[in-house]
Amino acid sequence: MLRVTSTPGRTRRPTMVDVAARAGVSVKTVSRVVNNAPYVQPELVERVLAAVAELGFRRNHLASTLRSGQATATIGLLIEEIANPFYATIAGAVAEVAADHDTMLIIASSEEDPAREQQLLRDLCARRVDGLLVVPAGEDHTFLAGEVELGTPAVFLDRPAGGLRADTVLLDNRGGARAGVRRLTADGHRRIAVLLDSTSVYTMRERLAGARDALTEAGAADDPLLVRDGIRDPATAARVVAELLDQPDPPTAFFSLNNRISLGAVEELHRRDSDATLLGFDDFDSARLLPYPLTVIAYDTRTLARTAAELLFRRIRGDRDAPRDVLVPTELVARGLPRR
Repeated sequence: MLRVTSTPGRTRRPTMVDVAARAGVSVKTVSRVVNNAPYVQPELVERVLAAVAELGFRRNHLASTLRSGQATATIGLLIEEIANPFYATIAGAVAEVAADHDTMLIIASSEEDPAREQQLLRDLCARRVDGLLVVPAGEDHTFLAGEVELGTPAVFLDRPAGGLRADTVLLDNRGGARAGVRRLTADGHRRIAVLLDSTSVYTMRERLAGARDALTEAGAADDPLLVRDGIRDPATAARVVAELLDQPDPPTAFFSLNNRISLGAVEELHRRDSDATLLGFDDFDSARLLPYPLTVIAYDTRTLARTAAELLFRRIRGDRDAPRDVLVPTELVARGLPRR
């Protein structure tokens, strides 16, 4: 049985040249052994394997695949923020699909910086990943056109690519928001405040458009003073809700376009023991325990991620059909604790 040992004083990784010298064979013979080539004399195989074990040599899989033009059995996933539970769930689901296909997953975070996004995607392409899954931060992805034309498939999820026709898997943001606000208008609400992060974000624009669709259908006035943006954390959301409730004609319902805003809205509505109705886009683990009743527009994040990943692997296996647009459905779910 061979035992792996280390060489004292070694300051670099051993190479095939080192293995060949230790085994007393040519570099070509070492290459044939480590790549499992046929017709190598058993005695030479034993000598090479003994040298490999003694030196701790590891085959450079990436270098060999780059030389041969073969697939690297690696895909890249670019997300916005690793610490965000939404993106963590996406990464976990994609990792499962990659494992099912015996493929390594490289995860990178753009931190919502378009310049960083572009650099990371270029780096992943330079590593010759077999495909890309992208939650985009920027709105211009024409720089990827050359890579896609050369055969590196890219699937975008949660938001579409900018200037690049590619497979896209999205939540039904507009339809979900429309359904939620329709329920509010059916319950008699006409003054509905809409709280959002930024209209520069695709998902925010779609959700706002869905809300306006429902308001228009109900014949409710689209009051621009009831649409508040720039809300990026719960504390800001609570402050904006307070300002709106202090108006002479306050809204009777609030629609928060992400879960961070919902948390802040609940804080202020509960503090005031308000009768206002709250609708929020995004479900989250603690929503059922919140001290205020709300309805959330829920969806399956894992379905979003697995659908995109499976589509990518179909492309890697040779599917050359026209790019597809896939919508993941949403549903309305009651959350929070009832008023006492």
